[in-house]
Amino acid sequence: MADQIPLYPVRSAAAAAHRKRAAYYSAAGPGSGAEWPSSRYQLEDESAHLDEMPLMMSEEGFENDESDYHTLPRARTARRRRGLERFVCGGWKLLCTSCCDWLVNICQRKRELKARTVWLGCPEKCEEKHPRNSIKNQKYNIFTFIPGVLYEQFKFFLNLYFLVVSCSQFVPALKIGYLYTYWAPLGFVLAVTIMREAIDEFRRFQRDKEVNSQLYSKLTVRGKVQVKSSDIQVGDLIIVEKNQRIPSDMVFLRTSEKAGSCFIRTDQLDGETDWKLKVAVSCTQRLPALGDLFSISAYVYAQKPQLDIHSFEGTFTREDSEPPIHESLSIENTLWANTIVASGTVIGVVIYTGKETRSVMNTSNPKNKVGLLDLELNQLTKALFVALVALSVVMVTLQGFVGPWYRSLFRFLLLFSYIIPISLRVNLDMGKAAYGWMIMKDESIPGTVVRTSTIPEELGRLVYLLTDKTGTLTQNEMVFKRLHLGTVSYGADTMDEIQGHLRNPCPQMQSQAGGNNASSTPPRKAQSSAPKVRKSVSSRVHEAVKAIALCHNVSPVYESRAGVGGEAEYAEADQDFSDGNRTYQAASPDECGNMAREGLRTLVVAKRALTEEQYQDFESRYSQAKLSIHDRALKVAAVVESLERQMELLCLTGVEDRLQADVRPTLELLRNAGIKIWMLTGDKLETATCIAKSSHLVSRTQDIHIFRPVTNRGEAHLELNAFRRKHDCALVISGDSLEVCLKYYEHELAELACQCPAVVCCRCSPTQKARIAKLLQHHTGKRTCAVGDGGNDVSMIQAADCGIGIEGKEGRQASLAADFSVTQFRHIGRLLMVHGRSSYKRSAALGQFVMHRGLIISTMQAVFSSVFYFASVPLYQGFLMVGYATIYTMFPVFSLVLDQDVKPETAMLYPELYKDLTKGRSLSFKTFLVWVLISIYQGGILMYGALLLFESEFVHVLAISFTALILTELLMVALTIRTWHWLMAVAEVLSLGCYVASLAFLNEYFDVAFITTVTFVWKVSAITMVSCLPLYVLKYLKRKLSPPSYTKLTS
Repeated sequence: MADQIPLYPVRSAAAAAHRKRAAYYSAAGPGSGAEWPSSRYQLEDESAHLDEMPLMMSEEGFENDESDYHTLPRARTARRRRGLERFVCGGWKLLCTSCCDWLVNICQRKRELKARTVWLGCPEKCEEKHPRNSIKNQKYNIFTFIPGVLYEQFKFFLNLYFLVVSCSQFVPALKIGYLYTYWAPLGFVLAVTIMREAIDEFRRFQRDKEVNSQLYSKLTVRGKVQVKSSDIQVGDLIIVEKNQRIPSDMVFLRTSEKAGSCFIRTDQLDGETDWKLKVAVSCTQRLPALGDLFSISAYVYAQKPQLDIHSFEGTFTREDSEPPIHESLSIENTLWANTIVASGTVIGVVIYTGKETRSVMNTSNPKNKVGLLDLELNQLTKALFVALVALSVVMVTLQGFVGPWYRSLFRFLLLFSYIIPISLRVNLDMGKAAYGWMIMKDESIPGTVVRTSTIPEELGRLVYLLTDKTGTLTQNEMVFKRLHLGTVSYGADTMDEIQGHLRNPCPQMQSQAGGNNASSTPPRKAQSSAPKVRKSVSSRVHEAVKAIALCHNVSPVYESRAGVGGEAEYAEADQDFSDGNRTYQAASPDECGNMAREGLRTLVVAKRALTEEQYQDFESRYSQAKLSIHDRALKVAAVVESLERQMELLCLTGVEDRLQADVRPTLELLRNAGIKIWMLTGDKLETATCIAKSSHLVSRTQDIHIFRPVTNRGEAHLELNAFRRKHDCALVISGDSLEVCLKYYEHELAELACQCPAVVCCRCSPTQKARIAKLLQHHTGKRTCAVGDGGNDVSMIQAADCGIGIEGKEGRQASLAADFSVTQFRHIGRLLMVHGRSSYKRSAALGQFVMHRGLIISTMQAVFSSVFYFASVPLYQGFLMVGYATIYTMFPVFSLVLDQDVKPETAMLYPELYKDLTKGRSLSFKTFLVWVLISIYQGGILMYGALLLFESEFVHVLAISFTALILTELLMVALTIRTWHWLMAVAEVLSLGCYVASLAFLNEYFDVAFITTVTFVWKVSAITMVSCLPLYVLKYLKRKLSPPSYTKLTS
């Protein structure tokens, strides 16, 4: 019914005329370049009124069959309401950001990129100044390092608060205790952070220096000279040897290979392991000697620098010949930076350097990733600060605003500052380091590397997993599986029949005779009346294999059998050319045809016999199209398409890319854990769909909705409405259709796609992958993880909340750019289910316990001040406060990083346990409130108990309350632990021993004679019992009456 709804209501004669023109251009057919006016007229006509026909996003709309366009969607109204809220709440932030961006743009204004004319070997003739050819991956320089690191630390409320509190101690009227009690912890945190950043920055500097200092041969009038990579300029003639990195973007002029071409490896640029064939400019390749490059007057016209690594448009012109020689330049004549020369020696002229090279322009600056747990703790810190201010105001109010009350207010703020403990950051950072060490030491996932140690808890909060296909879910090892000749198909088990046909010489001789006659006969169109002779299977096999053998860019690679010490290169005649010593490096073919539905990468092979006149006509039109500067790709495609008609189909080949080990159980494990998996691939739709089914990303019984190709807003509108009717089905969408939908209906597409159990995006570019990751983050607010193995996955890995790189056949670029690196896809299951889950639960418990440790002592301070007429006098001073947060309680509290609720085997067996974590119940305002109530109860009991039980001297109150406080903390750690580890028991005993031993040296604070009496012991024991026993009873009752899910499994 949707197809019957007119998208273009007749409003005027002009609108009708627009439609006629659009229909005319559409009928012009592909290849004529007519689709551009069509889309333009459609967009002009649609844009005015499509907004009046909103997408149907409510179920009620399907009950009304009168129109596909019902009421304004809930998504739009919600977005408007959210937009108003954002405007009111975030206006100030937006204003500040805009001002900062304006200042940055003024200070760092980007130079406009322009096309350029580059004279061979004459850098001085360049009209404009171009950037230096140096690579810089450093975040800071010598001037911005300290300010930059401090900004990254103090942009968090927690650290900024500690800085203000510490600075206040320099004011005599506000001084509460010793300076070191405030500055020592803060200085320790900052010192560790600055040291870590300095080491990372120095390593980046060393890597950059190593690359920038690589020496290359530069061709000059006086001969060859050695230059550093960073000193190369636009216009230089650079010689690059085999297996050497190309230092900048160049146009390929000459090669030592007789064919005038060479192969390069591009795995660090586009993630593809196949070698690319590059062709030298024929005019310079024909020159007799290398030095003749300086005897000619020639220049290269190059388009302005751009992102696209798969296209280039330019021309080569030699002026000193009659007539001047003009050659078109395309992608096959270029050598991009960071690729490797795989064969021969090449000479090129530099056209782009530094920031303007394709590799640098496609590299996004990695963002500093902050975990969701850190953001949640930051929010809780703000809540604690509000409580701190409120408590201080209450104290000053009850005091009656006597004297300089504002001074008393600040003193109370400082007295209760332990509500927000600085040890929180120290413990969490040390905990993250411990989790990273545990992950790398896990023998079940060997080779796993933690590259970002600040976000291990993110592995336990994931909702969306975005994964590449080739090399990630599959092995990226192509196996020839099928040869289809139309009427007969050969599989892996019948390849010997093909060999039998090839050994038979008779069909070969016949085909040769037929080939000799083909040149003299006119094309098939003139022979249409002649009777067709059915060819034998043997002759068809010969023709198919001959076509495959001739028309390819497979490069044989000979592997030397010499030992490790055999470095000498042998002449080709001395090499062992047996089949056992030969491998082939092939370019991945274009995929098409029905065999793709079986999961095979397919290639159609066809031929057409041309007369000499036809070939000359094609060559002239092809050369003319290649010389054009504007719309070159469209014109070349049109000429090629005119040739690819009336062709004779020879065969269809299929190669298989096998799945990695245990991909199916791993994907099933992740799906059972509540993680939605999106596969983003550059492969063809049929192949991607088949791999999705074979890997069980989409179950066999599950419906699949294939999003039809859309090119404009109207088509996207109708197709989204059609997709809205489907329920619980997987979505398959191409990159082109995705781009159109994201342009006009981003919010609606995201809402519909997020309801799907699985999504497959095929023909996706690297930038589209990153955009999808950002879309999910923005639309859902859930945590996303990206998994990839090639350089084309780096943008997606860096854009996601958590990036996992797989060391595969596409190089290590994704692995190095990721937060976590694994060797196989199946290791992701244990990484998430065991380590991710444990890291999150441990950090949640650790963070809340550290807060409890600060809240309980602040409660005791509040009770103490209220009893003594609201005096702003500290209860504990000097070493007691430092020791409380360090040697007395630090080890037991930190030992919580070893706690686990279930064994790793159980976590892997029941992935449903992971699903609970995404709700964030381990750390929420509810659990935080429970800890606040516990702290208030225990702090009140400890202080009031000590005040009730002391008899003569006030110093006894300090001894009783502080000792009971230490014992309570140690018992609370024991109460929190779910599974005991021997190091936990050691930490408990060690801390208690340290406190008992230090009592002998604390005569400044305690009465040593009193603490050795029985009275002291029973009073401390009684108070500790009253503060802890009820909590133990409550925990026992809760476990009996409402046990958590993991206890049911362990029992």
